[in-house]
Formats: sequence, C-alpha cells, structure tokens
Amino acid sequence: MNIQIVPVGALETNCYVLSLEGRNDAVIIDPGDDADKIKAALGDKQVAAILLTHGHYDHTGALYAFPDAPIYLHPNDHEMLTNPLLSVAKWAGDSKPRRKATHTVVEGQVLKLAGLVIQVLHTPGHTQGCVCYAVGNDIFTGDTLFDGDYGRTDLPGGDAGQMRQSIRRLLQFAGRHAYPGHGTNMIIQ
Repeated sequence: MNIQIVPVGALETNCYVLSLEGRNDAVIIDPGDDADKIKAALGDKQVAAILLTHGHYDHTGALYAFPDAPIYLHPNDHEMLTNPLLSVAKWAGDSKPRRKATHTVVEGQVLKLAGLVIQVLHTPGHTQGCVCYAVGNDIFTGDTLFDGDYGRTDLPGGDAGQMRQSIRRLLQFAGRHAYPGHGTNMIIQ
C-alpha cells in the first residue's frame, strides 16, 4: 500500500491518501484543508471514498473539493460534521461548507475500497464518533492517539473516561504502525 501524508491547514492535520500500485483510485482519510495539495497528491487517481476519523473542522475542511466522493463517518458525529458549533469551525473562523456524510461506519465493519480492506475501530473519547481505520499493519488513529500523547477531551463530544478505554484498546495493536491526525507516525507500544 502506498501512503501519502499530506499535512494541511493551520493545525497541520495529517491527510492521508492511500492507494495500491496499478490501480487508478485512492482513499482519502481526513481531508482537513488545502484541497489543491490533496489533489496534487492524488495525481490522476479517482477518489473512491473519503474516510473521516471524526467530524471536527480541521479534518473536514476540503470536503467541498470532492463533491462526488462518498463520505464515511460514524453516526455519532454526523451532526457535528455540518454544525459549525459542534465541529469547532465557528470558533476557528472556518466558514467552508461541509457536505453530509453519505455512509455510516460502525465498530467492526469491514470496508473494501480501492482494493483495500479497511477495518473500522470505534474509539470514542475525543468525540463520540471517533474511529480509527486499520489497513493491514497500519492504523490511522485520527485524534485518538498521537506520538506520546492522545487527543483532547475538552471539546464538544469529548469524554476522558472513554478516551482512556479507547487508548487501552489501541494498546492491543502493539507493534503496528499508527498514523495520527497530527504529528509524526509511530509504532504502538
């Protein structure tokens, strides 16, 4: 699997473009902003799907640039996606429009997109609908897990107790590569 890391926006959110050699499609995870940078990373590939780890504005700001792409999101964050107060977009001064999610993801669901097999892990804590996406030995953790830290729980939908449970759960995947929503990737230990 080819993983392109595209840091976007003022908060340098890691947007990921996943693709397989020989295919003309790709999956985007968390297109936070800077649509032109994401499109450059895609090259000639078509967007098979956009996977959102949660509904905060810094992970969704470039959705408008991919009007035909299906959007996958946990149902607990569907309202957050289009509500500027819940997504914290209003606080950040971000007025870009957000499309509604077209598909729901839930715990244990397996997605087959662009030739990839993607497992959904519901990891609430940062928001009620936070998920991680496991692809082979790689886990895309959004704002649940960072290198040496975890996501904040003081924003709408945050819950410190749930975050502790989600972190414990991710420790089951020790030895796998984790690709966070911000910062550098790491090995889960």
